[in-house]
Amino acid sequence: MRVLVIEDEEELAGMIAEGLRAAGMAADVALDGGRALEMAAAADYDVLVLDRDLPGIHGDTLCRMLGTTGYPARILMLTAAGSLSDIVDGLGQGADDYLSKPFSYAELIARLQALARRGPSGTPTVLERHDLRLDTVRRIAERDGRLLRLTPKELGVLEALMSADGAPLRARDLVEMIWGCDTDPLSTTVKVTVHQLRRKLGDPPVIETVPGFGYRL
Repeated sequence: MRVLVIEDEEELAGMIAEGLRAAGMAADVALDGGRALEMAAAADYDVLVLDRDLPGIHGDTLCRMLGTTGYPARILMLTAAGSLSDIVDGLGQGADDYLSKPFSYAELIARLQALARRGPSGTPTVLERHDLRLDTVRRIAERDGRLLRLTPKELGVLEALMSADGAPLRARDLVEMIWGCDTDPLSTTVKVTVHQLRRKLGDPPVIETVPGFGYRL
C-alpha cells in the first residue's frame, strides 16, 4: 500500500510516516496543500492521509479538487477537529473516512487497510502465481501451503513482483513503491531484501534477476 501523508506539522508528519513504514506501507510526506497536489499528480497513491487545516491549499479544497478530477486514491481526513459536525462536514467534502487527533496507530493502520480494500473494483486482494499465494489485506504469504514468515518490506517486494504478472521491475521502481521517495534508489536496500526473500521462499527459485534491469517473478 502506498500512502501520502499530508500534514503541515513536520514532526508529526514524520512520525506518522515512520509508523506506516514500520507496518509495511510506503509512505511519503507533503507539508502543504500545493505540494500534496503535485505529488498526487506524479504518483499513484492508494490512500491519502489528509489534515484539514493546511497552508497553501486548504485540506477541504484539496479534497474537493481531487474528487472533481476523479483521483482514484481513498482519502482519510486526520484532524484535531473531531466533533460530530466536523466529521459530517469532512465526509461531505469527499473524504472516505475521518479520524480525529489524538489517535492510535493501530486504529489508523486498520482504517487505512479497510480503505485499501475498497479500492477500484476488480482489484484482487489475494494474488496467486506459481505455487505462491499472498493475501494483500491480511498480509499473509504462503508457498505450496507453507506459511512464509516475511518482514513487511519482504512482503512488499513479493506483492510488487506478483502484481507485475511476470513483467520485470527495476530496483528503482521497487524503492519507489515500497520504501517511498526518501530512500536512495542506488543503495543496496533492494538487493539485500530480495536476497533475504529468495532464501525464505526456498527452492526452486522463482525470483529471476534480469541483467541490467531488475527482477521478475
